[in-house]
Amino acid sequence: MRALAALCAPAVLAACVVVPPPDSTPPAPPGSAVMLGQKVRVGELTVTPIDVVEDSRCPTGVRCVWAGRLVVRTRIDGRTGGEPWRDTADLRLGETYGARGKLIALVSGEPGKTAERETPPGEYRFTYEAR
Repeated sequence: MRALAALCAPAVLAACVVVPPPDSTPPAPPGSAVMLGQKVRVGELTVTPIDVVEDSRCPTGVRCVWAGRLVVRTRIDGRTGGEPWRDTADLRLGETYGARGKLIALVSGEPGKTAERETPPGEYRFTYEAR
């Protein structure tokens, strides 16, 4: 009896999965600077900055040996042949990224780094463009 219950449990639990409704918030217009969690239209894609993975840019007013970099984990949504797809990638400021035959780039991350304080996540604004 226990074996039967163990076999049936996954089927019963699978029937209870709650699927959230799709996010119907329209993306910001192309070229807009967006904050973490906000969608923006980039060519045929919709991108959403999720998290700042690294911000090691040289602070303003400081001499650095290395310029540093800004890396933003970004969700990329698109369609190929009418079929929707989703990718998540760590985009680096100024570098082009290819996603299913489409090219995008993170072209701006504001505010710039300062030596006085760390930038709170809610203050960042990002701009992407299609390449």
